[in-house]
Amino acid sequence: MSKLRLAIVGAGPAGIYAADLLIKSELRDFEVSIDLFDLLPAPYGLVRYGVAPDHPRIKGIIKALYEVLDRGDIRFFGNVTYGKDITLEDLKKHYNAVIFSTGAIQDADLNIPGIDLEGSFGAAAFVNWYDAHPDFERSWDLSAKEIAVIGNGNVALDVARVLVKSPAQMLATDIPENVYRGLLASNATDVHVFGRRGPAQVKFSPLELREAVHVEGVDTIVHDEDFQYDEGSNKQIESNNQTRVMVKTLEELRGKALTGAARRLHLHFFSSPVEVIGEDGKVKALKIERTKLDGNGGVVATGELREIPVQAVYRAVGYFGSELTEVPFDEKAGVIPNDKGRVLDSSGKHIEGVYATGWIKRGPVGLIGHTKSDAIETIAQVISDQPTWWQPSAPEEAAIDALLESRGVEYVGWPQWLKIDAEECRLGQVQDRERIKLVERFDFLAVAKGAKF
Repeated sequence: MSKLRLAIVGAGPAGIYAADLLIKSELRDFEVSIDLFDLLPAPYGLVRYGVAPDHPRIKGIIKALYEVLDRGDIRFFGNVTYGKDITLEDLKKHYNAVIFSTGAIQDADLNIPGIDLEGSFGAAAFVNWYDAHPDFERSWDLSAKEIAVIGNGNVALDVARVLVKSPAQMLATDIPENVYRGLLASNATDVHVFGRRGPAQVKFSPLELREAVHVEGVDTIVHDEDFQYDEGSNKQIESNNQTRVMVKTLEELRGKALTGAARRLHLHFFSSPVEVIGEDGKVKALKIERTKLDGNGGVVATGELREIPVQAVYRAVGYFGSELTEVPFDEKAGVIPNDKGRVLDSSGKHIEGVYATGWIKRGPVGLIGHTKSDAIETIAQVISDQPTWWQPSAPEEAAIDALLESRGVEYVGWPQWLKIDAEECRLGQVQDRERIKLVERFDFLAVAKGAKF
């Protein structure tokens, strides 16, 4: 076989990197033709819809992904829902193989009493709101004055920073009007971030930490009792430069004079959530149990319970993958079962022609570098499995366009995305901003057809 027709479902970094790496791979001795599908009318996945808008470094990632898709050797089909607009049987008819790179956008569960009270939210849902995801609510309840954020990863800090930051500062980003108005109406005065372990064990990055604790007009508060280190902590500090920088940053906050700012960010360590306490069905407080170091950098419970008055709780304890039609799914781990990217059935046997990469393959851990190495591993399996690829009956590129059009699917191709991209930039320039995101699907599709606002 001299040509591989490959479908990739999911146009975030994982899918785009997989396509790019396959094209550039020295392992292959055949031509490739790649079609990239996404349920959203926009590419870039979590880079566009999962990262706080005030992260300037994300623009660099989007620029790199844009350059890959703009070359013209990978076709983009946005606004196409796998399992509805296109099925696994369709893919078998038109392609030799498929890679699923659908990521993870759901909130992982936190199984404690009261987590379902009114005022208790998943951080991922909040991120989707302020990132203007077209499939999420347009409004958000920001009536709470005191807020708890559970988690010590980058998403927890993103959520906390957006909650305490002045809406005027967010106008420098690409947020649309509904998000700005929502933040403008926020009553937040105190945001508390809780982590089970200590300063030497946090999971966020130094950059995230610096951005969170140096927000203009916000006082950051830490507590002396939380600065505990054991032998395991000291080894981590000595051996890991990133940990050393974060501990130094946190230590510098101790005893720092408060300015009397209207909003405060409180960082709590050695605090394990036990219960969300409610009153009349609404969040009233968060009960935590103090923990202590076990000598090896881990923690054990102390039995000491405390209640912190809050009117809202955001759980930022991780993302979770979503099940796909006709594809095996591990409901406990939230991933597609696989061996180095080869998707496995219930008996552990590779399902020929079906692969996975990114978070839906390995779980929601790791940064962009991990996503690239992940894609390299999966692509190697696709190439080595050439003898077992599907034998499509209609592999012509035009056939997939005809199929979608026959089903009335209003897909967004790369030329249409360029129109959308240009219109978002134009809307931003009107307000002296770089870009303002479109929100509604019908707006994306209208612009794709040539409309302007």
